[in-house]
Amino acid sequence: MCLLDEVVEWTADRICCRSESHRREDNPLRAHGRLGSACGIEYAAQAMAVHGAVRAASLSQQSRPGVLASVRGLTTHADRLDDIAGPLFASATLVNGDGTMVLYEFSLADSTRVLLSGRAAIAFAATSGAQPVMRALS
Repeated sequence: MCLLDEVVEWTADRICCRSESHRREDNPLRAHGRLGSACGIEYAAQAMAVHGAVRAASLSQQSRPGVLASVRGLTTHADRLDDIAGPLFASATLVNGDGTMVLYEFSLADSTRVLLSGRAAIAFAATSGAQPVMRALS
């Protein structure tokens, strides 16, 4: 599932992506005819994943899959996302991290206001031969 339409800009520690998938009837996160604001966490998590990939590529490194380990300090300023008229902008800023985990601050906004914000920790699997730090549930 890819919810993002484009990378607007990115640096070594920040990314901003644009999406218009929130208004689509076939959005896979829609439930009961609506897209709740908590679904914005997935938009931000996808921006973090893209940031990890483009950052690794810029350093000639292999990107590693990660799992969303925690979300903290979540603040929402909208009940739903599917009624936002314009595009959404998912932004993430790398706070710190190492080879096992990274911490991002994130936000999801429209053209005039922040719709949700918080912090997220992404955990990475250990390198080959070692036991994984976390396993994604299937």
